[in-house]
Amino acid sequence: MTMPANCRNKRFLSVWGLFVLVLTCNSTERTNGSTVIDLQMGKNSFMKNETRGQFSAISYNIAGLPAIISSAKTPRASSIEAIGKKLQAFDIVHVQEDFNYHTQLYDGDDVHNYRTETKGPVPFGDGLNTLSKFPLSNVVRVNWDDCTGADCLTPKGFSYTRIQVALNVFIDFYNVHSNAYNTQPAATARRENIKQLSKFIREHSAGNAVVLMGDLNGRYGFFYDNIQILTKENGLQDAWINHKNSGKMPDASKVIPLANILNLSDSSETIDKIFFRSSETLDLQATSYSFLNNDFNNEKGLPLSDHHPVSARFSWQVKTGVKYGSDHLAKAL
Repeated sequence: MTMPANCRNKRFLSVWGLFVLVLTCNSTERTNGSTVIDLQMGKNSFMKNETRGQFSAISYNIAGLPAIISSAKTPRASSIEAIGKKLQAFDIVHVQEDFNYHTQLYDGDDVHNYRTETKGPVPFGDGLNTLSKFPLSNVVRVNWDDCTGADCLTPKGFSYTRIQVALNVFIDFYNVHSNAYNTQPAATARRENIKQLSKFIREHSAGNAVVLMGDLNGRYGFFYDNIQILTKENGLQDAWINHKNSGKMPDASKVIPLANILNLSDSSETIDKIFFRSSETLDLQATSYSFLNNDFNNEKGLPLSDHHPVSARFSWQVKTGVKYGSDHLAKAL
């Protein structure tokens, strides 16, 4: 969660309760009280029997905290309304910090027929939502077991969603928002977040193609982070490393990274990441990667959030010798 550094101190925690009533009254949605949802929202969609295809995907921390505590520099309601319109250009969308302006995000969107329901504003929701032009199902929201400071004031974590990109062709999607800040206690909690996520993927997506996107708040280049275990333990590839860093993982340093992630270019590692992997039955490749540091600005050129989004284009193909199953693609006997 992107908040000013002084939000971690006791004074902030002691006055937090004074904001809760205001935040709740200003919120646009309420929690649905559900952790696991079998979701088939929106218009019915006829899925074609295809063996190959492509889709675009984007991950964006939209800074949907109430304006009074947001570090974004533009008005929140109108900025998130503008974000919602711009996101329509992408097939599959992951947003983080979708808290108190959720209605503005969803109301102007008439292209994503499948969307997760909000879990509510601060301090009730996790801020994670998925918008898709393909059918969603089996949404699971998982809270982190470890957190520090202001990150403990909302149920941050990750969500798991199965998306059907063609008839009987499924990909497991993960939307992630890890513990923030680079103090040693915060980095320790974040390492535990990544371990918890890695374990969940091993247990729930074994043998499946996967796309993982989100604000991981961590870097390969920071000595106290452990992002690399997602590649080592889960066979995931990083789209930025493949397309912008010559396939090389950055060297780790104990120097605390600069805080202003808005000044980065696509040649620099950002905390917003896109991972993917194929399966035995489905070849999944990221064919391009973009750090969108110009596309999501207002008319004055100011960023609409305190992050820039990251996006990738994917191609998929059913592998030779594979036949369709009723739920997953299954290898032919």
